[in-house]
This record gives sequence, structure tokens and C-alpha cells, in this order.
Amino acid sequence: MTEFRTARLTRLSLTGFRNYETLSLGLAAKLVAFVGANGAGKTNILEAISFLTAGRGLRRATLADIARKEGDGSWSVAATVLLDGLETRIGTGLATGGTGRKVRIDGEDVRGSESLLDYMRVLWLVPSMDGLFTGAASERRRFLDRLTLAIDPAHGRRVSDFENALRQRNRLLDQGGSDAFLSALELQVAELGTAVSIARGDTVGLLSGMIAEQAAQGLPFPHAGIALEGAFEAETLGLSASDREDHYRLLLKEGRPRDRAAGRTLNGPHLSDLKVTHAAKSMPAAQSSTGEQKALLIGLVLAHAELTSKVSGMTPVLLLDEVAAHLDPDRRAALFAKLNSLGGQVFMTGTDEGLFSALPEDAQVFEIRDHHGHLLKGPTGP
Repeated sequence: MTEFRTARLTRLSLTGFRNYETLSLGLAAKLVAFVGANGAGKTNILEAISFLTAGRGLRRATLADIARKEGDGSWSVAATVLLDGLETRIGTGLATGGTGRKVRIDGEDVRGSESLLDYMRVLWLVPSMDGLFTGAASERRRFLDRLTLAIDPAHGRRVSDFENALRQRNRLLDQGGSDAFLSALELQVAELGTAVSIARGDTVGLLSGMIAEQAAQGLPFPHAGIALEGAFEAETLGLSASDREDHYRLLLKEGRPRDRAAGRTLNGPHLSDLKVTHAAKSMPAAQSSTGEQKALLIGLVLAHAELTSKVSGMTPVLLLDEVAAHLDPDRRAALFAKLNSLGGQVFMTGTDEGLFSALPEDAQVFEIRDHHGHLLKGPTGP
């Protein structure tokens, strides 16, 4: 994938972040693994990297909860990113007594974390996602929105505005708002909701095509069938964007009595679901074995990484927490070979250095202990 732009972290620094008073790592490899005992802080490093892009990080933690317990309430993550042959310093964090996340690029404050998408696209797979197919639909919507954000930087703001408009409508219904105010707000809900649904649908369509392409590569991971399902999508199938908006606006108006009684909006894209199947078995992913579900997730993330490269022109940084623990040696070797071929930088964690014995010679392996990173293998960073 050398035809795509590739962002590479060459240095990562944490201050007051989770269990780290300070941590500084020189990074000189495409594939990087962090090994160490449970609780050493391996996942915290991945979480720190996940804040170098738009969104709330891989744990979706509140900003205050991230700060080191023994600290002053502040925290920061800073990195040097090499992109297009140029180094850029990016950083984010929370000031002491602050409530909002700060973002800086080359020492200058910028507004909003969306600006970080110009320098890095970050995707992740963490153990908490292992129950994605059996859990609540809201988790799958959030997963799909993360996938969409990587290829459509405006999607995060679009979803946030849609959810905010829905909350305002619910509040207005509860307070007995006037017809004029409700109609104006429902117009906004319809426009935003339709845009969210279309963006999600586009992502599902593109990702389905990429999965089909990967099916010919012989990877030892099952291929997923994916679809966006919901009453709104079924009712508006084949309609233009403007006709979808009109249909949704009418649904909202006619549904006011029911929604007022329920205390929430009972129709719309906020209730849609990402349906995933084990394609070879024509079986819902939720009914597959635990191992098959994990393998399906890995296949989805690999396909999405390739899709992100093609659509955005930038190869994403991947964060894979405990990804190798439940794979046999052959699948681990195949995974590492595929990750290496993607061209982007990949950060992985595991409790045992032996899990990463099949990594290429130029990979870096750090042992995380005593709140520091000790290089075990690979080139020394800058």
C-alpha cells in the first residue's frame, strides 16, 4: 500500500496519564508490541494513542477519569508524527481544573479534535469489543460510526448534532412545546438523521466490497456479511435524500403523541442496527462460537483498514489489544504478515513476548514494567 500516505509515530510522550507519571518512547518500527503483566499499563498506552485522533478514545472514558490519581488532575499525550516526509508535533490533554479537551498542533491551539484527522486515522480492536455481536445494538451503532468516521471526518460531528437534536425534541415534547417549535426542530432531526443513515449505509456498502476483495486473499479469518438494518432504512429504501428527509419529518410529526408518552423518539436511525453474519455458514455472528466471533472481528478490522486507505488516501494506525492471545501460531503468523503488508503502523499488546515471535525482524517489542517501557527487540527509536 505504498501508494497511500502513511503516518508514523516516531515519539510518544505521556504525562499524568492513567498509571504513568511520565513515559517517553522512541518508536522506529512499523509493527510495535508492548508486553508485560496484566495491570502493567499496556492498554493505557494504546488508549493514549487513541486520543491522537477525533473522538473519546478507545475506552470512552471521561476526561477527568484519565488523570493519574496521584497527580493534579491534568494529563497530556504528545507525539511526533512523520507524514509526507515532514514531522509534526501533535498533542492533546486536559488542563488542571479544566473541563474540555485541548488539542495542539506544532504548539498552536486548535479547535476540535477533528483537526487531528489530517495527520492520523486510528482504528482499534480491544477485548471489550469481543461481545459486540451479542451485545446491545447501541454498541454496534457506535462501532459503525467509528468505522464511518475514519473515512468521513464530518461524521462524528453529524452524529453528535443528531443526538443533541433528538434530546431537544424529547425535552420539548415533555414540556409541551408549541407546534411551530417542534416542527422546526423536527426538520433539523430529519436532515441530520437522514445524513447519518446515508453515511452509515455508504460505509457498509464500501466495506462489503472490500470484504469480498479480501475473500480472494486466503486469509485464515472468516468473512463477514454486513448490513444496516432498521425500520427507518426499510421504510426509505430507494428514496432520494430529500424524500427520506420528508418521510422522516412526517413520521416525527405523526409520532408526537406516542413519543411524548414514551419519553423518547421511537423511530429513526438512532435505533438502527449493524447486522453481521458468518458468511460461509450463513449464520448470525451472535450464534457463532467465541473464537469465530473474534476472528470475524479481526477480519472486519483488516478490511476496514484497507478501505480507509483507499477512501481517505491515508493508511490508518491500528491499535490491537490482546489480539494474539487466542490465535494459534499459524493464524498469528498470518495476521502479522497481513498487518505488515498493510503498510501502516500497528501497536499490539500481549502478556507474553513469545506471542510475537513471528513478527518481522525490524519490529519493536517493549516490555512494560515499573511504569516504563524497556526495549527488548528491534531498532532504537530517535
